[in-house]
Amino acid sequence: MIYDIRHVTSYNYGSQVSYARCSLRLKPLSDASQTLISHSIEIKPRPATRASRIDFFGIPTESIVIETPHKMLRIDSRSRVEVDRTPPARDSGSAAWESVREAALDCASLDADAPVGYVFPSSLAPIQHAVTRYAAKSFAPARGILAAAADLMRRIHTEFKYDPKATVISTPLAEVFEKRHGVCQDFAHVMIAGLRGLGVPAAYVSGYLRTYPPPGQERLQGADATHAWVSVWCGNEIGWLGFDPTNDLLIGNDHIVLAVGRDFSDVSPVDGVIVGSRRQKLSVAVDVIPVE
Repeated sequence: MIYDIRHVTSYNYGSQVSYARCSLRLKPLSDASQTLISHSIEIKPRPATRASRIDFFGIPTESIVIETPHKMLRIDSRSRVEVDRTPPARDSGSAAWESVREAALDCASLDADAPVGYVFPSSLAPIQHAVTRYAAKSFAPARGILAAAADLMRRIHTEFKYDPKATVISTPLAEVFEKRHGVCQDFAHVMIAGLRGLGVPAAYVSGYLRTYPPPGQERLQGADATHAWVSVWCGNEIGWLGFDPTNDLLIGNDHIVLAVGRDFSDVSPVDGVIVGSRRQKLSVAVDVIPVE
């Protein structure tokens, strides 16, 4: 499946900003199941400098510096991506989750996709006893990692309510877990924290969902902006698989990967600092259009 993606980020400031330094993570990844065909970013006002690099997690990151005084910053990212990804069946055979946990800790690699980098707590996905106990209900002794992770995903989808007004990105995990309300970022953080509490490697994935569902299917939640889901390391044979607790889906051709990290703080599409005063208003518009 080929998609044209447009991701427009606009900041409107209450007073003039004299200087801005930003990091952009807006270039979709290329891997065995996803190919980036083209990509461009238009920025207004024009940056004084632009520099690209690959960060520790393997994410293409662009650093920009804007020295022109401005009251609006507009970042217009456009990409064409081909996705060829077939998820396994939920009841497919897989290694027992305990053996996966042991294999992750035996891993000597510190590469971007090494499982050991995603076992430990992070700032937005801390290990908490209540969340670990919740996840443990899906992880019976010797249960296959694929079936166990899919069951945890299903339970989060069923027992948590999608509510865009319930949280902000700084809402603590404990509050999200207690209220059982939130959005895709919250559900991903809950699932990640529960898995890591059991010693299972789990990564946070930022990306996109197709805007228009196939005929006869309901529109997926979270398709108007960047989406978030979880990548679980399922052992040396299977590797990493994507689980979307917001929609109770193993990711396939409807999901486009933008960036991968320990939690949202590693993969924010745009972040940085400005020199200015008063408030700012952020607006984000995303279009994901299948190419016929």
